[in-house]
Amino acid sequence: PRGAFYAFPSVAASGMSDEVFCERMLHEERVAVVPGSAFGASGSGFVRASYATSEENIEQALERMRRFMLRHG
Repeated sequence: PRGAFYAFPSVAASGMSDEVFCERMLHEERVAVVPGSAFGASGSGFVRASYATSEENIEQALERMRRFMLRHG
């Protein structure tokens, strides 16, 4: 493929910093994403999510992320 296997969505709607968002997502929904601020100041407020896995795993992670955002977005 000619590209990365990552999405870099904003988490501003959650009202959380990218670091808090990642920690809570992991603990509440068991989905690991990386704070965008780990990639520099311009990444603050975003998270990096890899989609280099099976379609089934992606669908499950997206459902968990949807539940999380329903509670926090």
